[in-house]
Amino acid sequence: MTTQQIAAKGMVPKHAQLRAILVDMCTNQLSPGDALPSERQLCLDHGVSRVTVREALSQLVAEGLAVRVHGRGTFVAERTHRSELGLASFHEDMRRLGLEPGTVVLSTDKKAPTSATAAALQMTEKQQSWHVRRLRLANGTPICVEDAWYSADLLPELDSVDFTASIYDTLGSRFGYPVDRAEQTVGAGSASTETAALLGIRKGTAVMTFDRIAYSGKQPVEHAYSWFRADRYQLHMTLTEH
Repeated sequence: MTTQQIAAKGMVPKHAQLRAILVDMCTNQLSPGDALPSERQLCLDHGVSRVTVREALSQLVAEGLAVRVHGRGTFVAERTHRSELGLASFHEDMRRLGLEPGTVVLSTDKKAPTSATAAALQMTEKQQSWHVRRLRLANGTPICVEDAWYSADLLPELDSVDFTASIYDTLGSRFGYPVDRAEQTVGAGSASTETAALLGIRKGTAVMTFDRIAYSGKQPVEHAYSWFRADRYQLHMTLTEH
């Protein structure tokens, strides 16, 4: 579809006509990472000025449909994954979205918990805990850094499990602590140097932050902090009147 075809349907500003064409390219014709036509090519193809082209491209970038790379051009952005807010492991969440979950184990240590974690897991700060850091992937793309803690007294052999698999499945099937409830706080923050390097973003980029305590009955079994790429992950909630 050209700007002339769109214009024939009504008096639509040229930048809006071009935006509609580019949105169709990004969502139906091209794949994430594909290059959009150059500004010069768009001017020639659609008979519009460079100012009109730049305005339309700027709208796509602002809406998260495209990204600009200095000196290279404009590219189709990666799709944002939209998750329903609920109790699910990362593996369950990704598979529900039609994505293949992946995990890179960054470190596994046995150490004293922080004061916040000790309180969350109903431990003393002198007790030992497992500290597990993982990079979580969606279709091979880094999307989340997870920093999780578990009581070593409650789960003495946790260091022997496969941390690339679902921890929630393992807690239920191997240790008899199925996760059936969680308390979670969601916030916003900026990526530290390390988190930015792991997620492939710039230091200071906005990230979504999660602070979760997972329970099996009344027993807290996990205290986890997570940092999600805000440009790749969204939360969806359905609100009802009580």
